[in-house]
Amino acid sequence: MRLAETVTFGSSHLERAAHLRHDADQISALRAQGRILPLWRGKPLMAEEATLGWVAADHPVLQGETTAVFLGLDAGIACFAQDISSWLPETDVSAPAFLDTSRQSHPDLPEGHGFEDLRTVMALLSPREAELAATAKAILQWHASHGFCASCGAASEVTNAGWQRNCPACKTAHFPRTDPVVIMLVTRGNSLLLGRNAVWPEGMYSLLAGFVEPGETIEAAVRREVFEETGVRCGAVRYLASQPWPFPASLMIGCATEATSEAITIDPNELEEALWISREDMLSVFAGQHPKIKAGRKGAIASFLIGKWLADQLD
Repeated sequence: MRLAETVTFGSSHLERAAHLRHDADQISALRAQGRILPLWRGKPLMAEEATLGWVAADHPVLQGETTAVFLGLDAGIACFAQDISSWLPETDVSAPAFLDTSRQSHPDLPEGHGFEDLRTVMALLSPREAELAATAKAILQWHASHGFCASCGAASEVTNAGWQRNCPACKTAHFPRTDPVVIMLVTRGNSLLLGRNAVWPEGMYSLLAGFVEPGETIEAAVRREVFEETGVRCGAVRYLASQPWPFPASLMIGCATEATSEAITIDPNELEEALWISREDMLSVFAGQHPKIKAGRKGAIASFLIGKWLADQLD
């Protein structure tokens, strides 16, 4: 698919400079001269005009926090990410029901700066900043949930500029993991298959998706997930595009397949509803004029793939 990498979080060709990660002295020098993106509870710092809020290495907002992770070089400037989740805002922060639209302001940061959920701002960022923010969120979440060795249980140590954790007890090396998820543009003639999870907000429908299981190909996962969730059988499968999805650590693998059956029998443990929608009705969804289905979230690969299907741009 020629437009594959134009999806949000798609490759902006960031120079990750992995060859520098093993050199602790050079990484330390780069950090002192570069810029750092603070994240609080997975939320990147945003400045005004929908840009990331970068700070210098000696900024007080970073004091006493964990080691910064090297993200790469942006036009020769070293970029890092640092978790500051130990900071406690003055106001109570309750867990959001579905999407976090709150904004936290830190007293050591300029007015207009605040921590925001990446899902609420992802479509506003430039391709480069979107890639940097997605990388930062995913790698810091990995550190937050993998502090102990999976082999022996001992506390592990950060190394390789944040891209590895080593166990000092059994010497096992641990590396960041990404979970492959297939997301399917299932069509039958002029219609598209959509599903709805019971916990989603009213009017929210999307493409079917599911995790790839061990020992399974992408094609097999597509057919299995569609059949398990809706009872619909599918034929040939082709790859379209992928999207890093750091919520917390998935790689969405967008595929297209033509259904060979039409009757829907949902699995109530997976979906509340599934339906076929015509191309004409899908256009009204995108225009915000459909009586039942609301337009999808901008920036998500589901909306991206549906939009390209409507525009006949899946080649």
